[in-house]
Amino acid sequence: MEDYFIKVKDYLLEFEFDITLEDPEEGIIIVQSESDGITNLVIGIAPPIVILEQYMFKLNNPTLEVCMNLLQKNRDIVHGAFVLDDEGNKVIYRDTLQIETLDAPELEASLNSLSLLMSEYSEEIIKFSKY
Repeated sequence: MEDYFIKVKDYLLEFEFDITLEDPEEGIIIVQSESDGITNLVIGIAPPIVILEQYMFKLNNPTLEVCMNLLQKNRDIVHGAFVLDDEGNKVIYRDTLQIETLDAPELEASLNSLSLLMSEYSEEIIKFSKY
């Protein structure tokens, strides 16, 4: 796992992300890029995949309308998707990538997708977080 960890970390440094936490033994890196709207993005290196997750907001009173809107927005997201946590009340952005063939452009595309989502969909995210 160590080689994959270093590979992912090097890509993140190349993209000039701030690494706020790293745990090579657990395969966890937490990054942020304020200019991209990315905060506390958890990257888990768990061969054969890399998992990217960013907490978006909590649904205090989930409605069918909100859930349908999130599912419909998933269709527009280039990489990754909105998912719910096990309790069904936290909305998370999640993407998974194959670690063995991962290259810098693939990881960057996933990060750019999250950044684009944050910029284009921020008003709706704020609205949904009030439910």
